[in-house]
Amino acid sequence: MSVTDPIADMLTRIRNANSAMKDQVSMPSSKKFVAIAKVMKEEGYIADYEIIPNEPQDILEITLKYGPKKAKTIQGIRRISKPGLRIYAGKNDLPKVLGGLGTAIISTSSGVMTDRDARKLGIGGEVICYIW
Repeated sequence: MSVTDPIADMLTRIRNANSAMKDQVSMPSSKKFVAIAKVMKEEGYIADYEIIPNEPQDILEITLKYGPKKAKTIQGIRRISKPGLRIYAGKNDLPKVLGGLGTAIISTSSGVMTDRDARKLGIGGEVICYIW
């Protein structure tokens, strides 16, 4: 089955696994998925990620993170830029999620990064998703 928006599929898998309190979630791997998982790990939303070699495509396995008493670290995750409507933000128009409490993941010419990092570097890009 062909997926028209693989990033939305990735975010939905994470959202569903988080809602079901699963420890891990796996999906087909790509460079963009690994970059998004890396940003999520650096920001503290997931515990870890691992690329498992497989044929014909590698598998990305994400270990979800929960707080004390199984409190969810990821409260919400939303896809912003979609294949039918791409959303771009200039360096002066980068979004702040929940007044700075959340994170916007931006795809820039310098790679995938958070809105804070893009603001520091003074570059804009495509707004992939919001996570809080």
